[in-house]
Parts: sequence; structure tokens; C-alpha cells
Amino acid sequence: MTDSLKLHNQTGFPVYLCAKQLYNKLNELLMPYDLTYTQMIVMMYLWEVGESNVKEASEALLLDPSTLTPILKRLESKGYITRQRDEEDERSLTIKPTENGMLLKKEVSGIPAEANKIFGLTQEESKALRSLIYKALDNMERDRKNGGN
Repeated sequence: MTDSLKLHNQTGFPVYLCAKQLYNKLNELLMPYDLTYTQMIVMMYLWEVGESNVKEASEALLLDPSTLTPILKRLESKGYITRQRDEEDERSLTIKPTENGMLLKKEVSGIPAEANKIFGLTQEESKALRSLIYKALDNMERDRKNGGN
């Protein structure tokens, strides 16, 4: 086997493993709140922006609307968000956190830091890792927009 095909020489494999472990840890920590990590990401986005429409949220979170819609329905059924049709454009759906959704923010505020402990990195190392990951994501998005060339 050539070195280029060895797992430990791949960039994607350790990124995948870290993401998988972090995702599992976050889901475990969120279980008492009856939330998944994907639902938490949507809530974090809404806490940050306050109000959004589905299209904007879909673009910001890189989730297809067909993936995002069931998540929003579950969050609404749990009382964490409201979904309302836009009066000017009925195709557009406005989403925002409810009072219970804002209370949830306080309850889960320590979870990301708790989950990040599994990395065992200093604050500086975490910042550097985030920076490299965002750089890679930006490059991949640029490549996607250029047709993968």
C-alpha cells in the first residue's frame, strides 16, 4: 500500500474521528434537555441572531431546508422556537426563540466548554485549531462555488 492511502496520512480521517467523538459527547451532554447537537446548533444560531428565516438559517448552518425543517418542527413542538409565515411573502417562514428557548440558553451554556474538554487542548490550541478548520471550510466553500476546480 502506498503511503498516500494509509489512514494516519489522511487529513480527513482524524477530522472525522474528532467530529464523531465530539458529536457523541455533545449528544450525551444534551440528553437531559431532550436535545440533539443539531438542534442545539440551530438554537445557538437563533440565540445569536434573534430572528431569522429558514433560508438564511439553512445557508448559515449549511443545512438543506429539507433537513432543517424537521429540526425546526421538533424545536417548535418542544416550545423552544416559533415558526411564522411572513406576511409579505407566504413562502418565507420566520423563526425565533421563545421565552422557554431563551431560558434554555442559560441551562445549556456550560455544555460546549464541557464537551471541548475531551480535546485536552489549551485555549490557544483550541483557537488555532478553530482557525485552521475555518480556513479549510472557507477553501472548500470557494472550491465548491468554483465548480470543484
